[in-house]
Amino acid sequence: MTAFERTLRPILFRVGGGDAEKAHEFTLHRLAGLPSFTRELMRRRYTVTKPVEVFGLRFPNAVGLAAGMDKNGVALASWPAMGFGFVEVGTVTAHPQPGNDKPRLFRLRESEAIINRMGFNNEGAAALAARLAATGDVGIPVGVSLGKSKVTPLDEAVEDYLTSYNLLQEHAGYIAVNVSSPNTPGLRSLQDKSAIGALLAALAGKTPVLVKIAPDLTEPAIAELLEVCLAYGAAGVIATNTTLDRNGLAPADQPRATEAGGLSGRPLTEKAHKVVQFVHEETGGRLPIIGVGGVLDPDDATRLFDAGASLVQLYTGFVYRGPALVRAIASAR
Repeated sequence: MTAFERTLRPILFRVGGGDAEKAHEFTLHRLAGLPSFTRELMRRRYTVTKPVEVFGLRFPNAVGLAAGMDKNGVALASWPAMGFGFVEVGTVTAHPQPGNDKPRLFRLRESEAIINRMGFNNEGAAALAARLAATGDVGIPVGVSLGKSKVTPLDEAVEDYLTSYNLLQEHAGYIAVNVSSPNTPGLRSLQDKSAIGALLAALAGKTPVLVKIAPDLTEPAIAELLEVCLAYGAAGVIATNTTLDRNGLAPADQPRATEAGGLSGRPLTEKAHKVVQFVHEETGGRLPIIGVGGVLDPDDATRLFDAGASLVQLYTGFVYRGPALVRAIASAR
């Protein structure tokens, strides 16, 4: 057990009376305000440099922070200090939106999992673009995850994504197209062949565009989506998003199984591995993969790399394990 797990995690898990979202906001606020000397001390402790080049970008190491942790990019200067080789901000939408009603974020401790139904709560693409411009280079690639605004009808989704893309692409190392969150009504239908093709055609440009896919798709559906990604020049795939499946929960967490939203963490480990492996085999390695889902120790990450992932991302694993996990995975790569 790391020092984070013994000391800091119990404190954070008690913030706000155990409210996971309050703890999240508390942590982001503290990270956003870290003085430069503290960041430097952390950088010396956690940074591992093992460069890798993927879709034309150089990453100091292969471990990134997944979208959802820092939606509005408020703590950008602190993520490199915790050893991350890249960070993905967002998911951001063209229109600012509050997200779904609270409570909407739940820890399932025995299962080392999280359920969220945040609903793309964010300040909007224009606000994020301004913050990224003001922040400047943080020393690691910054990806931006784009989603559809809830107020935008599905038949106007392409224009909605394009609005965000036009505002943000010059500030992003890569753009991730999130068409797989379970928390925006109808969004996952944009993974269909014709819909994703129209979207990728509209977002063609100099900035690499990756497609984030759901772990709940059938293999034929994934194969069809990959065919479109290759045809329209997608730079890669992020596999996977959260799942609607509730298998694998510990008995103590079963009462939470009825909560709506996407499940992340340990119950997703095997599902994410299978999707990464399928994507790699189906494309013959032609589409670089960012593997994400259920990475809670270096072995989980190694299995994703062995299955074909070029990079990995952390979210729930970082919540439960802290920055020592970033260093351990980067060192083992």
